Amino acid sequence: MPTPERTSTEQIIGAAVRLLEDGGPAAVTMQAVANAVGVKAPSLYKRVRDRDALLRLVGEQAADDLTRRLEAASGRLDDALLAFRRFGRERPEAFRLLFTSLVDADRLAATSAPVLRVTEAVVGPAHALDAARLLTAWATGFVTMELAGAFRLGGDLDEAYRYGITHLVGSLRTAQEPERPAHGS
Repeated sequence: MPTPERTSTEQIIGAAVRLLEDGGPAAVTMQAVANAVGVKAPSLYKRVRDRDALLRLVGEQAADDLTRRLEAASGRLDDALLAFRRFGRERPEAFRLLFTSLVDADRLAATSAPVLRVTEAVVGPAHALDAARLLTAWATGFVTMELAGAFRLGGDLDEAYRYGITHLVGSLRTAQEPERPAHGS
């Protein structure tokens, strides 16, 4: 008779997510996850090849969570940017993990889809990717600096983020297309 399963992949990922958010990537060890789900570490290897594979699964879960949040936004570009920041603030370690080579490119591409849709609604299809990259780079930089405590000059960060959204999205809505620099400039 086979041994009954004492844990599931979902429970393992859930424990790893909690450990990640509580202590960063260094806290996500096979032993710590095994302890959290109530099994011996060797039992985890039936479901997860190694620590990198486990972190990859956690990253995929984070990408899926962010995708759901972006999909649930109102369909307005500013709401998508607010959802992006909210994810980073609520799940800072998962946010950081998204920007590592561990996360599957297809999962990240799925995260990009709702951003591209709302960006296309503002700038049209010809420049949707350019605009999405601009906004994603700005929002990622802002949230990364915020999480690192790098904004030390005071002021209201919520107001600063809304200011950035207002002006960046507003600049994308202008009727006149800016001149693009020549290649190699």
